[in-house]
Amino acid sequence: MTARTEKENKEKKAEIQNYTFNFGPQHPSAHGVLRLILEVDGETVVRADPHVGLLHRATEKLAETKPYLHNIGYMDRLDYVSMMCNEHGYVLAIEKLLGIDIPLRAKYIRVMFDEITRLLNHLLWLGAHGLDIGAMSVFLYCFREREDLLDCYEAASGARMHAKYYRPGGVSRDLPDQMPQYVPSRWHNKKDVAKMNKNREGSLLDFIEDFTKRFPACVDEYETLLTDNRIWKQRTVGIGVVSPERAVALGFTGPMLRGSGVEWDLRKKQPYEVYDQMDFDIPVGVNGDCYDRYLVRVAEMRQTNRIIVQCVKWLRENPGPVLHPDHKITPPPRQDMKENMESLIHHFKLMTEGFCLPAGEAYAAIEHPKGEFGVYLVSDGANKPYRLKIRAAGFPHLAALEEMVRGHMIADVVAVLSSLDIVFGEIDR
Repeated sequence: MTARTEKENKEKKAEIQNYTFNFGPQHPSAHGVLRLILEVDGETVVRADPHVGLLHRATEKLAETKPYLHNIGYMDRLDYVSMMCNEHGYVLAIEKLLGIDIPLRAKYIRVMFDEITRLLNHLLWLGAHGLDIGAMSVFLYCFREREDLLDCYEAASGARMHAKYYRPGGVSRDLPDQMPQYVPSRWHNKKDVAKMNKNREGSLLDFIEDFTKRFPACVDEYETLLTDNRIWKQRTVGIGVVSPERAVALGFTGPMLRGSGVEWDLRKKQPYEVYDQMDFDIPVGVNGDCYDRYLVRVAEMRQTNRIIVQCVKWLRENPGPVLHPDHKITPPPRQDMKENMESLIHHFKLMTEGFCLPAGEAYAAIEHPKGEFGVYLVSDGANKPYRLKIRAAGFPHLAALEEMVRGHMIADVVAVLSSLDIVFGEIDR
């Protein structure tokens, strides 16, 4: 064997083959049940192939077998971090086909809870994004505020998560005049409990108003932990860059699109409910990287707080009905149902058979915390949908994952995936 042949053999042995492996579905940073097949050249990602469907529950098909009112609970379980926003898109589509307008107070309640839901979503995202990248403590800070917001859900609807609060024709009930109170226990004595109940002595609106006064300082704390943190910036600046033109071409919406510098927000561009009465700004990014998407969502939390303050002010000054008066669509009050035969019949028919929509089709979209959440509803005149198609806000973002991570390191895949803010309930449906 010549020296040259020996050298060639050594060079062949030194070549590094591309390696393929699974990221998830059991990986804690896969944000649910994502199976991501990564092909790497050394430490550099060559290809990323997302496999979805592991949380598929046939929601759209199940909806075709049940009356319209029974499907609201399915909407809660799509993006199970933004429950009431999912309900909103669905009931708007029904109201479009019915051709009804809901009471103004119900519109303000919906907008207020949409924004509370936006905070719930962004707080969970920020905490999980921090954990994925290695910032442990911000998760605990975010969940401190989430607890108060989930208490608002519980006070209004009776459930901390799957609220089923929005109804075709308004919301299921008006806002309560009192908040649930803590009671003394082995862990908290009377003095502790009195301190914990201090902001719970009034109505739900009082509690929310107190929260809006405290919240800007909480966002300052998150920013102190992260925004100028050297390690945080090293992990996010210049990672997963998407240009404005490419973001539009890929079908991005919400913070993903705004993070790339495109000022598009359905609350401003195609206002629904009372968003045209609200005073708020649309934060946009500059570079379209993970860091800009973080900054956009943090700025959005501040704007959301402004909207909630305006809603609370209006709701205090304007009592009124929260459901459409037609009892063929909305249930009569419980007291009437127990005293009046006609109301009892209305209630029974509504809760069993439901109502029929006129034949036709409608698409309703809202500015969901993750982007545009749309519901396309086709009715054949029956009491259940002929077809229900859901436009999941996160689906186009996941589809662009390969393009965003190609050429980055394996560790950057986690940062990019986390910056998408995906939840598989809505992606797999």
